[in-house]
Amino acid sequence: MGMVASAQEDTLVPLPIKATKDTITAPLLTTNILNDSTGIDAVENDTLPKKKSYLLDKIAYKAKDYVRISQKEQKIYLYDEAEIKYQDTELKAGIIVLDYIKNEVYAGRMYNPADSTYSQLPYFKQGDQEVIPDSIRFNFDTEKALIFNSRTEQQPTLGALGSDAMKVLAQVTKKENDSVYFLKDGKLTTSKDTIDPDYYIRVRKAKFVPGKKIIAGFSNMYIVDVPTPIALPFAYFPLTTGRTAGLIFPTFGNDPQRGYFIQNGGYYFPISEYVDFSILGDFFTNGSYGFRAQSIYAKRYRFRGNINFRFENLITSQKGFSDFSRNTLYNLQISHTQDPKANPNSRFSASVNLGSSNYYRESANQVNLANTQNNNLSSSISYSKTFPSYPSVNVSITATHNQNTNTEAINLTLPTVQASMERIFPFAKRDGIKKGIIQNINLQYNLRAENRLTTTDSLFFTPKMFDNAKVGARHTIPVSTNFKVAKYFSVSLGANYEDVWTLETFERGLDPDDPDSNREVVLDTINGFDRYNRYGLNASIGTTLYGTWNFGEDKKIQAIRHVMRPSIGWGYTPSFDQFYDTYTNLDGEEVLYSRFEGTLNGAPSLGKSNSVSFSLQNTLEAKVRDKDSTATEPKKISLLSNLNFSTSYNFEADSLKLSPISFNGGTRILNEKMSINFTGSLDPYAIDNTGRRINTFNINSGGGLFRLTRAGLNVSYQLNSETFKKKEKGDADDGPDSNDYYRASSGGRADDLFGEGFDTGIDRGFDDRRKDDDDEEVPIYNSKLPWDLRLAYATTYNNSNRQGEITNNSLMFSGNLELTPKWSLGFSSGYDFKNKGFTLTQFRFARNLGSFDLRFNWVPFGRNERWDFFIGISSSILQDVKWEQRSQRRLGRR
Repeated sequence: MGMVASAQEDTLVPLPIKATKDTITAPLLTTNILNDSTGIDAVENDTLPKKKSYLLDKIAYKAKDYVRISQKEQKIYLYDEAEIKYQDTELKAGIIVLDYIKNEVYAGRMYNPADSTYSQLPYFKQGDQEVIPDSIRFNFDTEKALIFNSRTEQQPTLGALGSDAMKVLAQVTKKENDSVYFLKDGKLTTSKDTIDPDYYIRVRKAKFVPGKKIIAGFSNMYIVDVPTPIALPFAYFPLTTGRTAGLIFPTFGNDPQRGYFIQNGGYYFPISEYVDFSILGDFFTNGSYGFRAQSIYAKRYRFRGNINFRFENLITSQKGFSDFSRNTLYNLQISHTQDPKANPNSRFSASVNLGSSNYYRESANQVNLANTQNNNLSSSISYSKTFPSYPSVNVSITATHNQNTNTEAINLTLPTVQASMERIFPFAKRDGIKKGIIQNINLQYNLRAENRLTTTDSLFFTPKMFDNAKVGARHTIPVSTNFKVAKYFSVSLGANYEDVWTLETFERGLDPDDPDSNREVVLDTINGFDRYNRYGLNASIGTTLYGTWNFGEDKKIQAIRHVMRPSIGWGYTPSFDQFYDTYTNLDGEEVLYSRFEGTLNGAPSLGKSNSVSFSLQNTLEAKVRDKDSTATEPKKISLLSNLNFSTSYNFEADSLKLSPISFNGGTRILNEKMSINFTGSLDPYAIDNTGRRINTFNINSGGGLFRLTRAGLNVSYQLNSETFKKKEKGDADDGPDSNDYYRASSGGRADDLFGEGFDTGIDRGFDDRRKDDDDEEVPIYNSKLPWDLRLAYATTYNNSNRQGEITNNSLMFSGNLELTPKWSLGFSSGYDFKNKGFTLTQFRFARNLGSFDLRFNWVPFGRNERWDFFIGISSSILQDVKWEQRSQRRLGRR
């Protein structure tokens, strides 16, 4: 613990204090106690009998300059680097006077007349408590003490950093016992500079219980030694090392739509050592309110997780006005992870994020700002069990939820049951090496049963959400084998059998009781178990080809290697006519249909399929001469991470036998700072005037060999002030920062391309950048300012009907700039080139004010137009000492 303090004029004369009902009195020290000193262990002659001291038998003492024992005064004087040790008490000082009859000790600083300074301040330690005062008087029998100008440091929580500790300074401290101190004229601060703190809370009188609490009378805050109006008639400062129940101080402000508010105030309950609970509430003067309940639980080597429920009842304007409206929002988040060591054969996990589709967009809490750009909520709860005996079987039950916040469509599976048996080789020994086509024959069994629901946000959690439920199951048994041909070709053969179950089917036909000539086809639902089966054969052959171009070791590019992985596959599926029926329409035509159409797993295929598929995978790498002259090996770089093509040809099709060629690829360039990914489709067939594909090649219709029907491109680029600097050997790029998890934990992105929202009760810092290992002050920047920039560009192209339409074309960008080690600027925005408008645009300003943080976030325009201002103490101990002003977004503006 580090402590510092201002010097006092005299080290051995204590400050005047009225010590009523105290056995300890101020020491009366003569002015020449250090004069006429003798050598170490010198003893004066004294004819008077002295009381025998038992303290000297148990105490250890020493000094650098001299130790003077006065039998007349019954005292020991220690000078220069003096030390005394007694049981768990340790005292170091420039000067120590020990009264071995009263069992009292006095300690003070040394005065240096050459430069009028003081040195060797007393250091007092008893047990775990450490104090650095100007002078101290301590009784070994009663263990009471008077301490003058004391300095001590209290850690607030387990594992807290020193910069987060509470520093306690007092002109006079009375130590009552090991656990109780009384302070007079004290200062409390978290500032690192205790000699001249940038702020402190002055207390006139206080009771101090180390490691637990400080209870003070009238207290008020001083900033740069200037008193402020922030004052309390009494105050309580908790210093417990762990979780303690208590109030969470709210934020006060004004909303232009809802009036004055109290926000994020509540209470924290540490229910047990494994689980806690906190509840926060908001209240607006126009009647709007909200609350958030959160519980975090953890048990080492077993599990950990949290539950977070948020509800808001938002009222806009006032009742009776034309723009009055009421909106109810909610959001539920659950996260649970099980430690793998808890049970290797059984596992439960949950990740839930569901609620109102417009929760993030309409929420009155600015922490949700970055999530306003998310348009999807998803959840998954699963339990799996493995039966390890051979052949092992794995069974899992999963409930999933997917919600589009734009369309408000919700898809659920309640539940999905899956079972799978491990792959077995019936013609080979279980532990032996499998060779040849026979020994490699293997089979599996898989089951997938679902109850799938499709509903909307308005029907969620109502009985109507089950109206469109579909239930079904699939049993599949794949059989396969593989072997080598001519050493370089890998061949695989396989067959697949599938049995599909359903609990309802659908019959179609004209209603015979309806004589109307315009009557429609009636769809009758037949409840009850029904099934069908389907099967098919497949085969594939593939190899790997390597091509290398060597340019010489003296060249910058020494070699280029091209790797190709071509493969040809064949698949055959018969026609399952037996599962199809017919009905006669009004025109007298026979219409073919399957009663399984519209069920969960659909109907089996009608018409035989006999097709060949082609695929080609490519990678391109280069060997380049390393710029480091000491490197013994060339450097390998990727020119093309992947470039893949695939298509198929159906022999049984009457026309359009060749399917479109799909392609995708990607690469990373500029020292892997830029990532490029693309995808698309090429159709060899032409289309008619209605946009329908016809059995004529596009080149025969006056076009090119292929017709580009769709394409997509994604480019991302990250750079910073270190990008263009020469990289030293051993340097590594910075990984994800500490805010990534916080951003993504609420369903957002791990970066700040969609902006940032800050929660003043959780996220205490604007940025973790620019702190060195010792937390020392960093010099002011001269010509180079640290900065970073992130760019993300995405575009999609659709030409399926010769429309040549760019369906999406947008650029997102964000960055940060440090003007000084304490000034940070940040921004995030984007531009939609198709709709010709900016996406969410945010500017962020932060200032490190020593013990305070100042932040200002501004969204200058758009639906989420707002600004947020915050200034507060950085330390988590006094994080509720803050001032915030927020301008909520103006609802209804675009």
